[in-house]
Amino acid sequence: MTGQCAAGVDTGFVTLGYAKVAFLGVVQGITELLPISSTAHMRVVPALLGWRDPGSAFSAAMQLAALAAVISYFWQDVRRLAVGSVSAIGRRQFADPDLRLAIWIALATVPIVLAGALLSNSLNTCNSPFRALPVIGWACIAMAVLMGLAEILARHRRGIEASSLADALLVGLAQVGALIPGVSRSGSTLTAALALGFKREEAARFSFLLGIPAIALAGFKELWELHRVGLDLHGWSVLALGLFTASISAFVAIWALMRFLERFSAWPFVVYRGMLGVLLLLTTANIL
Repeated sequence: MTGQCAAGVDTGFVTLGYAKVAFLGVVQGITELLPISSTAHMRVVPALLGWRDPGSAFSAAMQLAALAAVISYFWQDVRRLAVGSVSAIGRRQFADPDLRLAIWIALATVPIVLAGALLSNSLNTCNSPFRALPVIGWACIAMAVLMGLAEILARHRRGIEASSLADALLVGLAQVGALIPGVSRSGSTLTAALALGFKREEAARFSFLLGIPAIALAGFKELWELHRVGLDLHGWSVLALGLFTASISAFVAIWALMRFLERFSAWPFVVYRGMLGVLLLLTTANIL
């Protein structure tokens, strides 16, 4: 199967070929982990270049590139949580901080799993109304406003060690917003963590660690869907190249974001998202 749509799964990325998908993989990797919406850029960049939309299946599968980048960058945290949790269970020390945080992350993943299951028939289908440019434009503007309010109103003093179950659940609920194209998973969870008073770099760290299960589930689910509809060897090889370039650019994006938030505020992302949203709305209204 090399078509653009099969059994409701949009596989338009296959028709773009290796070079275009490799380029879009770089764009996807950068925008997936920066709080600026990868979906918006996967609609805008191909349109500017005169290419077809790579489709929602491409964006969903690229979650695995983000997963590889997050685990690689935060390997010490991931390893500590995994080893510490297993060790704590073996010692029956259920109040262990690592085990507690691991449980909180698991619980915080439940909302997006349930919401994703309920909306799956609408989110990733061919010509999904959720990928319409006005929807993405308004989502970008809404998140710009919310992130700006988090910067203005919150005190950025807390670290992950001071987090609670309520913090994890609130960030987990915010993660559900990422199902709406234009919101951005990193954008919604970073904004929630900022609003809860976490330091900017700690908010990003909390956001990425909490998102690991959701990113993994979304990515592997999409691979299964592509297998189910019979994506052929050519299609898999195109996707693999996109995953490769996206994983490299995603790692660079995390590194840059963490360095940036250690020194500056999130205001550049607020302004960028707002301008992008307005641009999308003006374009769809045929004003530009």
